[in-house]
Amino acid sequence: MQTPTDGVLTPKGTSRESRNIPLPSGGFTNGGFHSVRRNTPFGKAPSKRRIPQNSHLEEILDPSKTAYILHKQWSLYSVTPLHKFSYKNLKDYARLLSAQILAEKQKGVAFEVGAEMTMKASFSYFPGLKGKDNDSGAVFVQVASKPPFSKPGTEDRIVWSGWFCCTFGDDDVLEMLPEAMVCLPLFLVHGAETLTAVVGSWFQKSFDCCFGKLPISSRDLAWMTALWAGCEMHEYVAATELVFSVPVEPHMDISYAIHPEDFKSLWSDINKGQDEVTAEEVDILFHGLYSHFFRHFKIHLSATQLVKVSTSVASAHCDGKIKFLSKEHLVRVLGLLTELAMNNIQY
Repeated sequence: MQTPTDGVLTPKGTSRESRNIPLPSGGFTNGGFHSVRRNTPFGKAPSKRRIPQNSHLEEILDPSKTAYILHKQWSLYSVTPLHKFSYKNLKDYARLLSAQILAEKQKGVAFEVGAEMTMKASFSYFPGLKGKDNDSGAVFVQVASKPPFSKPGTEDRIVWSGWFCCTFGDDDVLEMLPEAMVCLPLFLVHGAETLTAVVGSWFQKSFDCCFGKLPISSRDLAWMTALWAGCEMHEYVAATELVFSVPVEPHMDISYAIHPEDFKSLWSDINKGQDEVTAEEVDILFHGLYSHFFRHFKIHLSATQLVKVSTSVASAHCDGKIKFLSKEHLVRVLGLLTELAMNNIQY
C-alpha cells in the first residue's frame, strides 16, 4: 500500500505470494556448525536504545570498500570471540585459507565458479567501521577466481566476500574478555553457501570460534523502523516500506509503504528524545500505523508478522538479510547489528 501526497492510503498492488527463501536453522552445514543462540543476560529486551551518533572514525572509511558494501544483500551471522587472532598476520591467513579452499576443491567440493578456475583468498583491514576507539577493527575477506592460463594483467573476479566487525560493542563484554580474544561478533557474507561453509570452518579451526545464523525478530525490525525514522538523509530518499506475513494458506504478504515526509512527520510527533528511542515510542508508532491501515482496508496488521523493513537507510529481512543503502548512516546500522549479534552469543 502507498501513501500519496494527500496522506490517504491507496493500493500499491494486490497481496503477493511470499518469495522468502528459508535458511537452515543451524550454522554452516559442512563445517559441523550449530546455532550459538542462547538465552543470555545480554539478550533481554531493552526498554530504550540510544541512537548512535556519527563517529569521528568514519572519516577514514575506505571509499572503494564502502562502495562495494552498499546495495548488496548480506547474510548475517554472529561469531564468538577469535582466539589469538592477529592483525599482523593477515597475509599468512590469506595464504592458509587459499590452501584450504584448494584442498576442498581437490576433494570434489563444487564452488559454482567453474572447475577450471583457480581461487585465491585475501584479507585486509577495514578502518572506519569502529563506533569507538576500543572496538576491534573490521576485517574484510574476499575470494577471487580467474582462469589458470589467463593473460597477464587480467583482473581477478570476486566470487565471495565477507567481513567481521564490532561497531559500538558492549563495553561490559569487551572489558571482560582476555587479551588473547578479539571480539568481532558480526559477520556479513555475500556469496555462495559452499564457500561460506569452507571459510567459516577454517576460521573455527584456526581461532576456536563458533558461528550462528543471525535472524532478526519482528520486534527488532520494529525497532529498526523507529531508529532509522529520524535519520537525516542528504542522498537517497525513499518511502518506508513494511512487509507483513499473513498467516493464511496459500501464504501471502502485505506491503505497506509510507511517503518519507508523512513518516517523518508522524515520528517527530512521537519521539521526544534527540539521542534515544524508547520501547513505548516504538509501540505508539506501530499502533498508529496499524490504526491508519485498518481505517482504510479493515485489516488487522497486529494479527500478522512483520518480516521486512525497507527505508532510505537500509533494508532488513527477518531471515537475517541486510542491504545497506546509505553511506552516511552505515556505522549507525552496524551498531544495532553488532548489538543483536552480541545478544546472540553466550560469553
